[in-house]
Amino acid sequence: MLNSSFSLPSKTTPPTFKPYIPSRPKLVLPQTVRNPNFEPLKHLLIRQLDSGHLNLAFSTLNIMTQQKIHPDLVIYSVLLKYCIRSHDFHRGKLVHSLLIDSGLELDTVVQNSLISLYSKCGDLKSAKEIFEGMSSNSDLVSWSAMISCYANNKFESEAISTFYEMLEFGHYPNEYCFTGVIRACSNAEHVSTGRLIFGFLIKTGYLESDLCVGCALIDLFTKGNGDLVSARKVFDRMHERNVVVWTLMVTRYAQCGSPKDAVDLFREMLMSEFRPDRFTLSSVISACAELESFELGEQLHSLAIRSDLVSDVCVSCSLVDMYAKCATDGSMVGSRKVFDGMITHNVMSWTAVITGYILCGGHDKEAIKLFSEMLQGQVSPNHFTLSSVLKACANISDINAGEQVYAHVVKLGLASINCVGNSLISMFARSGKMEDARKAFDNLFEKNLVSYNTVVDGYTKNLNSEEAFELFHQIEDTGIGVNAFTFASLLSGAASIGAMGRGEQLHARLLKVGFMSDICIFNALISMYSRCGNIEAASQVFGEIEDKNVVSWTSIITGFAKHGYARRALQMFHKMVTNGVKPNEVTYIAVLSACSHVGMVVEGREHFISMHKKHNIVPRMEHYACMVDLLGRSGLLEEALNFIHSMPFKADALVWRTLLGACRVHGNLELGKEVAKQILELDPQDPAAYILLSNIYASIGKWDGVVEIRKNMKQRKLMKEAGCSWIEIENFVHRFYVGDTSHPRAEDIFLELDQLACEIKKLGYIPNTDFVLHDVEEERKEKYLFQHSEKIAVAFGLISTLESRPIRIFKNLRVCGDCHDAIKLISIARRREIVVRDSNRFHHIKDGACSCNDYW
Repeated sequence: MLNSSFSLPSKTTPPTFKPYIPSRPKLVLPQTVRNPNFEPLKHLLIRQLDSGHLNLAFSTLNIMTQQKIHPDLVIYSVLLKYCIRSHDFHRGKLVHSLLIDSGLELDTVVQNSLISLYSKCGDLKSAKEIFEGMSSNSDLVSWSAMISCYANNKFESEAISTFYEMLEFGHYPNEYCFTGVIRACSNAEHVSTGRLIFGFLIKTGYLESDLCVGCALIDLFTKGNGDLVSARKVFDRMHERNVVVWTLMVTRYAQCGSPKDAVDLFREMLMSEFRPDRFTLSSVISACAELESFELGEQLHSLAIRSDLVSDVCVSCSLVDMYAKCATDGSMVGSRKVFDGMITHNVMSWTAVITGYILCGGHDKEAIKLFSEMLQGQVSPNHFTLSSVLKACANISDINAGEQVYAHVVKLGLASINCVGNSLISMFARSGKMEDARKAFDNLFEKNLVSYNTVVDGYTKNLNSEEAFELFHQIEDTGIGVNAFTFASLLSGAASIGAMGRGEQLHARLLKVGFMSDICIFNALISMYSRCGNIEAASQVFGEIEDKNVVSWTSIITGFAKHGYARRALQMFHKMVTNGVKPNEVTYIAVLSACSHVGMVVEGREHFISMHKKHNIVPRMEHYACMVDLLGRSGLLEEALNFIHSMPFKADALVWRTLLGACRVHGNLELGKEVAKQILELDPQDPAAYILLSNIYASIGKWDGVVEIRKNMKQRKLMKEAGCSWIEIENFVHRFYVGDTSHPRAEDIFLELDQLACEIKKLGYIPNTDFVLHDVEEERKEKYLFQHSEKIAVAFGLISTLESRPIRIFKNLRVCGDCHDAIKLISIARRREIVVRDSNRFHHIKDGACSCNDYW
């Protein structure tokens, strides 16, 4: 507990009061004999007020006026109090006007009521004028009313200074004064003052005896700085507790991140034989939602039914939200039942059930459908609703629905709100529309770290790391600061384009700022080094992790697999299982890929069977695609086809494309045509199927077939993805396309290419013109081959880097077979290690040999 000593700030000085000047002059009424109807009408008016008939009371007041019967101060005072009690502030102000016209001298009781009237209707100026006009007539009630007036209207500093002034004027505070000033201190800015007042309060005895003071203190500690321990001490010291006090403490536990304590206290409340009201139930159900306890939620639902509170809007909304946050298909059935059973729906219930479907995963279309139904009704969505629906659109990449939701966002003027803007950025980014994502970011009224992280992550996922790193510098300039997610996104951006220089700089920054204890950062570093071609650095980072999780193990296994080190990948997998870490679906994709990259058919089959048998992981489409790739690369095309037909579900375009790629490698035109037909039935607009089939025709010299396919593509307006290779030099990424002469050093690059051609021909290089997919003469084919983007990138790397450093080239497509052979000979001619990352794997080429052993 705090020290009970209390002292006033030295700077506080008594206010200079000015007299209250009424807006109209007082009327001096002549001395008249009181009308005999006065007393009966007065008693009638008071009886009407006691019965709650305010309208009848004012009708009686009109009768008195018509009969020229002048109401006395008691009538006006009672009318004023009932206007305040019923929140009829318009009539309350009318009573004040009548009082001024009456010429009656206002007593302290009436003036205090007037302060309360203007306080509750938010007219602080009038309340202050009345208070200051009271001068020396103000009593403790007046000061209490004024302190509460300021506190209730968010003028906390004025409430506190008024409390100090009251003390200097010699008034000793009562429970109402303490309640008002403590309420003013219930925030981060004034909590220290509140603790001082708490010390003063301890001497008074109000802490144990007054419910309002106790509730105000609970709010002081919880709202001020989240001090649940002190709040609970206050709660425990209260001699008397009612449902309001219990509910307040349960609610504050739930709101301050202690849902388990909220549930435990609720149980104590039930054992103390207090009957929960709708607010108590709403709060404890919300706490249950945070705990994601489906079983407890069902018990609370049952209690709500037994207490006849399930039809209450607040309780129903909490139940919808609770079931939704449990985020399972079964819990969403419960959420939907409660929602459908509600007599009226508000924006909270709509938002809760829509968000629940999104959290469950796989129900985004149902969420969008519900949003459409909501719009057809009378309930307008708020920023939380719109934010959730935009996430649903992003999850299923439905840009059309997303743009329609965006139209509602603009219409309602909510695009500048953070949660909506951040969802917009994510939705546009995931659809590849980074210009629109950036506009949504720029339109935000106030950008927070989530906003920056969302757009940075969008740029990295859309392979625009330059913009991502530029925004990173902006974040630092704004002083917002960065977190682990920011660095993880930037590391992903560096990995996506192979910018290891930037990745290494980020690693250095992470060591400096102290984020290296974050497991997500370690995992991102493993992925960055691995995808940038430095698997040994990735392995070193992995070794530094003390508490490795499944993502850590999967990342390093994936790295070894992509680099062609299948044995090391499988060793890591066995070590992972031995260490008690359970593999997941992604781990097995990495394991099967490792087997595929080196043709380990037997091992691949064993792991495919064991994933379900040993670890209860049901194979997904990606696992079947890995097996088709393994069998197809090994030349077992018929077995791969039979494997597809044995799948428990219909194969998608990915599986068939995998087999078509194997048909191309092994030149099987007949099977290739059958497979291409399957792909185009599933996705008629898939350009990959046309390209792969065209390449099969070209590889066996059937140029008529090539022409026919390209004509078909042109009619369908399908474009082949252009081959692109790039290399990072001094933190700048240089991109090259086939025959690219746009680079500033193009003349030096092509001079180097000519020299390389001469050198490797002496080493036995013979251009493999089978990889020229155009029907032209052999001389032109050879020329085309030496203008491939990967050869241009290698030449640029040779003239731009130190001889002691390896050259790392990245390509968006599969590396050309002729380029692969040429680069092996270049590594001998120039004595350089050359690492090539294509769309499928890494090729570590040194001294004329490649890590893939020419199997890719």
